[in-house]
Amino acid sequence: MKKLLINGEWIETKDYQALYSPFSQEKIADIPKADEKDVNAAISAAYEARGKMAKVPAHERATILEKLVDLISENKEECARLIALESAKPLKTARGEVARTIMTYKFAAEEARRINGETIPMDAAPGGEDRIAYTMKQPVGVVAAITPFNFPMNLVAHKVGPAIAAGNTVVLKPASQTPLSAYFIAELLQKAGLPNGALNVVTGSGRTVGEQLVTDERVKKVTFTGSPEVGIGIRNKSGLKKVTLELGSNSALIVDEGVDIDAMIDRAVMGAFANAGQVCISIQRTYIHESIFDEFVEKFVAKVQQLKLGDPLHEDTDLSALIAPDEADRVLEWINEAVEQGATLATGGEKEGNMLQPTVLLQAGEDLKVSCQEIFGPVVILNKVASIDEAIKRTNDSEYGLQAGIFTNDLSKALEAAEVLEVGGVMINDIPTYRVDHMPYGGVKNSGTGREGIKYAIEDMTELKLVVIKK
Repeated sequence: MKKLLINGEWIETKDYQALYSPFSQEKIADIPKADEKDVNAAISAAYEARGKMAKVPAHERATILEKLVDLISENKEECARLIALESAKPLKTARGEVARTIMTYKFAAEEARRINGETIPMDAAPGGEDRIAYTMKQPVGVVAAITPFNFPMNLVAHKVGPAIAAGNTVVLKPASQTPLSAYFIAELLQKAGLPNGALNVVTGSGRTVGEQLVTDERVKKVTFTGSPEVGIGIRNKSGLKKVTLELGSNSALIVDEGVDIDAMIDRAVMGAFANAGQVCISIQRTYIHESIFDEFVEKFVAKVQQLKLGDPLHEDTDLSALIAPDEADRVLEWINEAVEQGATLATGGEKEGNMLQPTVLLQAGEDLKVSCQEIFGPVVILNKVASIDEAIKRTNDSEYGLQAGIFTNDLSKALEAAEVLEVGGVMINDIPTYRVDHMPYGGVKNSGTGREGIKYAIEDMTELKLVVIKK
């Protein structure tokens, strides 16, 4: 039975909710359901600790994060198993997430030491003579972090890491299905010496916990990863708070004529089916030049059929269960709708328990749910195009714009794509699923606002203050 973390103490609640494995449906834990009083206590603890945390020197904040890195490294297999157990992420993929989590906190420790301002040449303007001016960056105060299920450890790191690095306090609401890894990180941060109240962890319904975090005036920054619908609601309710929203996508990959298919096909399959497609930048739509379309389809489908479904705790599993049974049913409905409307089912399209076979559709219409909405499941569409211009146009014909990828041997086409693709990140000769943890990451349109990546997150977790001295 887990407990809430409030002001450095592990607190029991009135109500608990059973947590079940997405793969086996076996009960794995009892998770506390915070009520309004619990959430208020967590916010109060963070608010009261904000002054103390702001005064912790940069080198001490960095040291705390460095100790956390060491502790995660010492317990990395336990971390991976927690992720696999609660989210059904295959163990080998979960280990990759733990490695990224370690790197994310390393970046946070480094950035804590180099949060700096600048000097302003006041005499550049009339009336600025005999004045010295400089800026400083100060922590905003209380940060509310609301995280999703698909990267339960690393996306916590992308919010908690920069918040601590900048000297803020945090109230963390992890996803209801994947709180175990978040609680474990909280335990490790306590061991690393984080002051009481600097991190508070509360689990419960979005209606109770999330709503209170977004509307409480003591919270000065909200950072959220999740669906556009919830993100838009947060934006509407947050008032003058700073808000970062990392929302959905239906990311596209463009493959030009003349590309070496053998050299990139494994990468494309991984980008489409890692974590059963439950990745914001998973390849969902692929636009392939007509001259290589048939060869690409043949080789892609052959690779997909080699993927193994199974228990996430088995070493050889490539894909496992989706996060919930109703999600598997929804994705299957979308697949069936696409086939009924003329798309070709090249492989997959069937359920095995709560698992869905990796599915490849050919030539799906742009108005179908599998094309224009976010699947968030193990499904990819392969479409034939006559030119890169057509591929770019069809990529941009979306309400989303997180990342896109293009494979091409033509530098002019690559640079043109980089300029005109309506996304937050363009990956040239790589898949849109590419991400390392210090790069600016975020999207346009309904894919959100703001950027993550430790340095860029810190920008929005600090306030810029100007100081002017008249000599």
